[in-house]
Amino acid sequence: MAAGTLFTYPDNWRAFKAQIAAQYSGARLKVANNAPAFTFGQTNRTPAFLNNFPLGKVPAYQGDDGFCLFESNAIAHFLSNEALRGATPQAAAQVLQWVSFADAEIVPPASAWVFPTLGIMHFNKQATEQAKEETKKVLSVLNQHLNTRTFLVGERVSLADVSVACAMLWLYKQVLEPAFRQPYPNVTRWFTTCVNQPQFKAVLGEVKLCEKMAQFDAKKFAEMQPKKESAPAKKEKPAKENAKPQEKKKKEEKKAAPAADEDMDECEAALAAEPKSKDPFAHLPKSSFVMDECKRKYSNEDTLTVALPHFWENFDPEGYSIWYCEYKYPQELTQTFMSCNLISGMFQRLDRLRKNAFASVILFGTNNDSCISGIWVFRGQELVFPLSEDWQIDYESYSWRKLDPSSAECKTMVKEYLAWEGEFKHVDDLKSTSSSYATVSERLKSSRNIQLQLIIMTCIVRLHFRLQVAFNNL
Repeated sequence: MAAGTLFTYPDNWRAFKAQIAAQYSGARLKVANNAPAFTFGQTNRTPAFLNNFPLGKVPAYQGDDGFCLFESNAIAHFLSNEALRGATPQAAAQVLQWVSFADAEIVPPASAWVFPTLGIMHFNKQATEQAKEETKKVLSVLNQHLNTRTFLVGERVSLADVSVACAMLWLYKQVLEPAFRQPYPNVTRWFTTCVNQPQFKAVLGEVKLCEKMAQFDAKKFAEMQPKKESAPAKKEKPAKENAKPQEKKKKEEKKAAPAADEDMDECEAALAAEPKSKDPFAHLPKSSFVMDECKRKYSNEDTLTVALPHFWENFDPEGYSIWYCEYKYPQELTQTFMSCNLISGMFQRLDRLRKNAFASVILFGTNNDSCISGIWVFRGQELVFPLSEDWQIDYESYSWRKLDPSSAECKTMVKEYLAWEGEFKHVDDLKSTSSSYATVSERLKSSRNIQLQLIIMTCIVRLHFRLQVAFNNL
């Protein structure tokens, strides 16, 4: 039976998954979420903690035997028993399906809608309205599935119910007022059934459903922002130099207001208080290429008829460069969902690069038979990762080749990776040494229905990176 410590900050819904799983399995789990055992923002930055958990993020699990895990789904899976994970291969696959559904389909719109009401991020009307519509789609899918079922998989609570319920916890507590949830009675019935189980209650306590939809609170948002440290007292200066102290003070106050239009979770909100590092691109001349406009076209318009023409019409080859990457160790790639986590984890750790980069990275193949490659657009002419210590964690696992924007090869590769379709002839070389690997181009040609499934929607919403999985319907 597993025994260990879970490091987190208080009321972390991601940590709740592991705690509830431990309640069902009987795993001996100690939770370190307060001083002196654990202080978020301090303990997780110490060399000892980073030696076990290089990202410094929580929740993080350390077993009494020294076994360490990060990523909430992995921890919850480890602490579960067979009944929670799925007793048969089919049930286990269905559990994994709903765990992935929670991360990809529920968390992004829930974050965009709920976080402004908690003061974690600034309110954006368009993003909130879109999040509401996406939440309705999610609720419709769940409502239909639960029409003849008590739980998501089988006749008992599984890790699927734990993960989805935790992902929806703040939705039900903050914004899903009676009128909004009324068309989805099966979902509400299922949710209340889950949170009233003794194992859920032991972790969550009494969950009170929202009575009135919470709104953005500007005061709460202001309180959540990092405080600007007061400058040391200055010596008195001659009257001429102090002629306009009030004007200077007003200017400083205006500068102190932080921009917070980003999609942050509670963990990232705390990390936002860190002092800002020097901009690695500050020395570059201003470019005519507007990256954000290109991303909007790509996200909202047709790729082939609108986004790609806009990209090439406005691309500045002097101010930006295009790179091709390949994962160096395809023989180590096993389950496709783990490979997806590998890519999305890299994207998450490159949050501070998002305003100066864009990427479309694709996982080709099937379980135990796959490879990863992608196209990146960077500010400047050099590979950007060495420019900041924050960006260097994953890039050495890939080989990088700078492309000539005027070449036919570059234009073809940009088109294929952004459109997620094409022959991808260059990918054949990735597995040319493996006799068991059928070439990607052959797979694409032979497959009648290629599943192109977007994984981890936050990669688009927050980072403007894209992750794509291409594999065959067998």
